[in-house]
Amino acid sequence: MKKINSKLILLLALLLAMSLAVAGCGGNGAAPDQDQAGNDQPQAAKEKVLVWGRGGDASGLDPSNVTDGESAKVTINMYEGLVAYKQDSTEVIPALAKDWKVSEDGKTWSFFLREGVKFHDGTDFDAEDVVFNFERWMNEGHEYHIGGEFEYWGYMFGGYPGVVESVKATDQYTVEFTLNKPMATFLANVAMFPFGIASPEAVKEFGEDYFKNPVGTGPFEFVEWVPDSKIVLKKFDGYWGDSAKVDKLVFRSIPDNSARLMELQAGSIDIMDGITPDDVATIKSDDQFQLILRPSMNVGYLAMNVEKEPFDDVKVRRAVNMAINKKPIIDAFFAGLAKPAKNPLPPSLWGYNDAVEDYEYNAEQAKALLAEAGYPNGFKTTLWAMPVPRPYFPQPQKIAEAMQADLIEVGIDAEIVSHDWTTYLKKTESGEHDMAMLGWTGDNGDPDNFLYVLLDKDNAVKGSAGNIAFYKNDEVHDLLIKAQQEMDQEVRADLYKQAQEIIHDDAPWVPMSHSTPPIAAKKGVSGYVPHPTGVESLVTVDKN
Repeated sequence: MKKINSKLILLLALLLAMSLAVAGCGGNGAAPDQDQAGNDQPQAAKEKVLVWGRGGDASGLDPSNVTDGESAKVTINMYEGLVAYKQDSTEVIPALAKDWKVSEDGKTWSFFLREGVKFHDGTDFDAEDVVFNFERWMNEGHEYHIGGEFEYWGYMFGGYPGVVESVKATDQYTVEFTLNKPMATFLANVAMFPFGIASPEAVKEFGEDYFKNPVGTGPFEFVEWVPDSKIVLKKFDGYWGDSAKVDKLVFRSIPDNSARLMELQAGSIDIMDGITPDDVATIKSDDQFQLILRPSMNVGYLAMNVEKEPFDDVKVRRAVNMAINKKPIIDAFFAGLAKPAKNPLPPSLWGYNDAVEDYEYNAEQAKALLAEAGYPNGFKTTLWAMPVPRPYFPQPQKIAEAMQADLIEVGIDAEIVSHDWTTYLKKTESGEHDMAMLGWTGDNGDPDNFLYVLLDKDNAVKGSAGNIAFYKNDEVHDLLIKAQQEMDQEVRADLYKQAQEIIHDDAPWVPMSHSTPPIAAKKGVSGYVPHPTGVESLVTVDKN
């Protein structure tokens, strides 16, 4: 009897357990509502995705082979150099190198690397990887000196190989650079975004296609690139430093400024740049958003190709400078967040020459100069307008139209020409333009990064020109090279001031603007610090 009763009790217990399990599943088979009161089950964390809306697409994702800001915005989140800049300035701090030292003669630099760093492909980082990357950039005979022109190496280090005589691994975690002359800008240059260290194994695997299969050591790794649409990165779980706050970054290409703002208002993007002047007030007045100002370190300019007639005549170039009325253009298209430029160097940098007097707007004097140059009735030419908004030209097409209207008043009939962004850059670097709008945001806080990169004869090489005016002046060149080798900043500043006076007299550009670029973000975005260089790691950015 006892035995029979115990079996019966066991059977009843099993039936009760089964009935409770069925009841817990819900009558229609649906999962219970996780937000239902009384449900204390742990919830899976929601994936955080930060979406950045910008005016154009990247031209490539190999930082050593791009010069445009849209590419840099993405690559700086995937790659790291030996050193980096502080979050809010151009002060150099450790990155993949934890320390460094320089010899008394300024020609030997040693970098001591972090241990335990991994690339996104799982390979270990060490000194040989640094050697591979620098040899790839500077040695035209290197097997993997492919995928582009490596313009930044030429711009910053004076050609191939340029100032770097050799780079070698003295042990697994020490790299030694030998220079053929002292270089005051060496450390600041190495900190720039183009010199992020790539995985040698990935470069070898993808070859010419590496630019769309990037592998670095940074806090985010590559997921996908849909050209002219979006680039997606995800948090790299094996990152050696502090982990990213968001799980994914999405960089969306939205060329129209107004459309980009509408997307921000609709909630489909979290942060945007390239704000039109009319929209600044709208953002300020809406408590859903925050307006963030980037420290100014840029110049927007109209370059005249001095290798083409009639811009080979300095009188014509000066006439163009006098014909364009900058202040009304600045007032109309920058919402009070810019000032007219008179030098290629922004006033925020040491070495700026405030004694230079700008060409005053004077249409009659411009006509007289054109007549002296043999163009009493003016001439026809082309004015190339950028297809995407940039910090220094937030509305490039409208600004081009305003310049066009000023030029026709003195007899210069300028047809506006444009191309997609990648083509525009390639064609201007090759010298196909007559006049072209472009600009520059400083990479390292040094005057050399503007004057040498943009106006020295070393960088007037067709196909990879940073100097798209193709301006060549031996006296300017000598001043800039002396400044690179001089370690005393006061002496360097004086050399740069002399160079600015000569450049002003030769007038290869119409310097147009120095802007303070506005950025808009949702109120829930935190931890974003805009960098003066125009590109920043988003590792500290969070959203709620």
